[in-house]
Amino acid sequence: MGLLDRLQPSSQKGERAAGPSLSLLHEEPRLRGTAQAEQAELFESLKARVQDRLLQKVDLSKLDEIGYGSVLAEITKVINALIAEDGLLITDADRTSLIEATINDILGLGPLEPLLQDNEISDILVNGSSEVWVERKGMLHRTEVHFRDELHLLSIINRIVSRVGRRIDEASPMVDARLPDGSRVNAVIRPLAIDGAGLCIRRFGGHHFHMDDFIRTKSLSSEMADFLRAAVLTRLNILVSGGTGSGKTTLLNCLSLYLPANQRIITIEDAAELALQQPHVFRLESRPPNVEGKGQVTIRDLFRNTLRMRPDRVIVGEVRGAEVLDMLQAMSTGHDGSMATIHANNPRDSLGRLEMMMLLSGIALPEKAMRQYIAAAINLIVHIARLSDGSRKVTRITEITGMEGETVLTQDVFEYVATGSNAVGKVLGRFRPTGTRPFYIERMAAAGFPPPPEMFQKTTEE
Repeated sequence: MGLLDRLQPSSQKGERAAGPSLSLLHEEPRLRGTAQAEQAELFESLKARVQDRLLQKVDLSKLDEIGYGSVLAEITKVINALIAEDGLLITDADRTSLIEATINDILGLGPLEPLLQDNEISDILVNGSSEVWVERKGMLHRTEVHFRDELHLLSIINRIVSRVGRRIDEASPMVDARLPDGSRVNAVIRPLAIDGAGLCIRRFGGHHFHMDDFIRTKSLSSEMADFLRAAVLTRLNILVSGGTGSGKTTLLNCLSLYLPANQRIITIEDAAELALQQPHVFRLESRPPNVEGKGQVTIRDLFRNTLRMRPDRVIVGEVRGAEVLDMLQAMSTGHDGSMATIHANNPRDSLGRLEMMMLLSGIALPEKAMRQYIAAAINLIVHIARLSDGSRKVTRITEITGMEGETVLTQDVFEYVATGSNAVGKVLGRFRPTGTRPFYIERMAAAGFPPPPEMFQKTTEE
C-alpha cells in the first residue's frame, strides 16, 4: 500500500482510474524512444512545478496541524490548475501517478516508496542518485529506480534523519536512523562518499516474522525451535551471533515472542529496530552528540540506567563496545533471561569478540577474569548465517558449560550440515542434533519446560 492509499479516505480509494496511461511514470527510469523520453521530461517538469507552488501555499513543517487530508486536497487542486494553465491532455491514471509521485517526494521517500511497499525486499541500497539495488530472497538485483539528482537524494536523506532528531552534514557525514516502521537506515554523504551520497535501508516493517516462518523457510528445524522456546522460558541468557545481513535481529524478534506477557521488558538499541509484541515493553535508544559535541547518550549509559528501572528482561539490539561489560555483569547478577546480538562468524568467534569489547571498557582485566565473566553470564549462543544461495540458516545452537583452566567450554546441541548444492546453486543440507545431552536440561525441567530426551538423539547418517 503506497502513501496515497494510506492518505486517501476509504471512500475515494475505489475511484482510481484503470484506463489507458500515457506512461508518464511507469517506465520513467529507463525510458526507450523519443516520445517516452519527452513524456518523462514533461512529467518531471510538471512535478517540480507542482512542488514549488505547493510549498508556497502549504507550510509542511506544520503538517500535523494542517492534516494529511488537507495536503492531499491542495496537491490535487494545484495539479488541476497547472494542467488547465498548460492545456495538457492527461488521463486519470497519469493524474493519479502525478499525485502519488508528488506525495512520495514531499511526504515520503520519493522514488524509493514503491520499493518500501514490496515485502519481498529486505534491503534497499542506494549508490548515488542513479543507482539503486535491492536484496530479494538473499540475492542482489539492480533496479530501474533513480533520483533526479544528488540534491533530490540528499533531501530524502535529510527527511529521514530529521524525523528521529539526528543530523547529517559535512561536519557529521554519517548517520544511523530508522523509518517509522522500524526499518534501519544508514546514510553517508560527501566528502566521505566519493561518488555521491549513499543510503542503506534494512527493512523490518514489511512482515512480523514468527518462528513458524523460520521453520517454513527451513531456516531451522521444529526441534530447534522447541529447544529455543524452552531456553527462553527457562530464562537462559541468549546471544544471537551472525554476519551482516544474516537475520540476527529478525531471529531475536522471533525469540522475544516466547517471553511471558506479564514480564517487564526493556530494549536498548543504537537505532530502534526491534519490534517486540509483548504488552509491557519500554524502548530506549542512544543519542549522538549535538552540533557542539554535547548531549551524547551511549548504549552503556542506557544500560546502567536500565538496571534502575526494574526490568524482568533486558534485550540489547547489538553489543558492539564497552557496554558489554555492564551487560555481562547484569546477566550474571540477577537479570537472567536477557538477550543480545553480536557480529561474529561462528559461536567461538563471538566469545573472542566479547573479550575484545570488554577491553574497550577501560577496565584492565586479565584474560581469565574476562572469560569467567563470559562463562558466568552467557548460557546459549544461537548462530545464524547467510549461505551462498542467499538462504539463512541457524547453523549452530551452542551451550556455554563453564571453564576449564583459562578456556571457556562449549558444546553444540544442534547443527546444520551442508551436503552440497543442486544444479541451480541451492545449498542442500539438513539440521540435526549432535547427540550431546544439553547441559541445561535439568534447569529446563526444574522450570517446568523439559524438552523430550529423544529430541537430542543423533539420527543415523544417510
